[in-house]
Amino acid sequence: MNKYKVAVYAICKNEEKNLKEWLENVKEADEIYVLDTGSTDNSVEILKNSNVYYQVKHYDFFRFDVARNDSLAMVSNDVDICVCLDIDERFNPGWRKIVERNWKNDTKLISYRYTWSFDEDGNEGTVFYINKIHARHDFYWKHPVHEVITHARNSSLQPQFVEGLQLNHYPDKTKSRKSYLPLLELSVKEDKTDDRNVHYLGREYLYYGYYDKAIEALNYHLSLKSATWLDERAASYRYLARCYYHKKENKKAKENYLRAILEAPYLREGYVELALLLYEEKNYYGVIYYLNEALKITQRSYTYINEAFSFNELPYDLLSMSFYYLKDNKKAMYYLDKALEIKPNDKRLLNNKKYFMES
Repeated sequence: MNKYKVAVYAICKNEEKNLKEWLENVKEADEIYVLDTGSTDNSVEILKNSNVYYQVKHYDFFRFDVARNDSLAMVSNDVDICVCLDIDERFNPGWRKIVERNWKNDTKLISYRYTWSFDEDGNEGTVFYINKIHARHDFYWKHPVHEVITHARNSSLQPQFVEGLQLNHYPDKTKSRKSYLPLLELSVKEDKTDDRNVHYLGREYLYYGYYDKAIEALNYHLSLKSATWLDERAASYRYLARCYYHKKENKKAKENYLRAILEAPYLREGYVELALLLYEEKNYYGVIYYLNEALKITQRSYTYINEAFSFNELPYDLLSMSFYYLKDNKKAMYYLDKALEIKPNDKRLLNNKKYFMES
């Protein structure tokens, strides 16, 4: 007999490609709640024919926190553990037993390992810890986008990490994220002191190529007194560097990569991105120096800002090519083999090896 009553809840829109597999994944829960926010595909029909509680609600103006709070409100009051799970996410099998084994009567919130992306070979990309499993009462979602679960009486409540609980993300890349930017602008307008969402806004401007707006937002983030998390500050400097790179201001780009390294010297990302820029400039000695510094860092950060390229084959690939151009074929081959250990089927790397062996 299960010790706790567990419910999964979600919001849904046009997820017919994902729903059946998701429903199979969450069947370990006692109850499943889905709020459809206006699907025009077969999603509602699938929900009708499934053993779930569902509602359909159309919003004149959609924001994620409102929709998630509406979906949470559907959950029975006697539920002990609420699991918020997006339709494009999957737990590894046996997830419920792990949650129950680690949940105590006074547990409020737990965090767990989350693989946000995979490469084309199925290798993990960006990995971080997430916390969307919480007690039924006194919690609500906050922010129009990049929403966070918040305790009503203790906003600084820290989650308990659960070892062995693994969640994977399989996004539908055909879906548009065009609503994110106006929602982020709204979020910052509602609270200009929220350093997290100011940082997100700067990053979103960068994605859209609005480099001057991104520079303004990222500098504002770095000026906030509440912006004290070094990992995120380093990311803002890296994003500033990318903006200046796209504006063809390489000197400013390098200055900001160096600031990123100074903010968080324990993270690989700043070193690797600076090395990429130096490689383009054919400064191969600089590439070797900064990548050797990066490789001294063996522990991957499990925060949402970590970048997959810092721990994949890229550092070894860049080292290999830099040594090749410096006419040190022995070291070029050594680092090429290191890159191939990570990505053994990469055609370009394999062609490089053939060329190195013949030259």
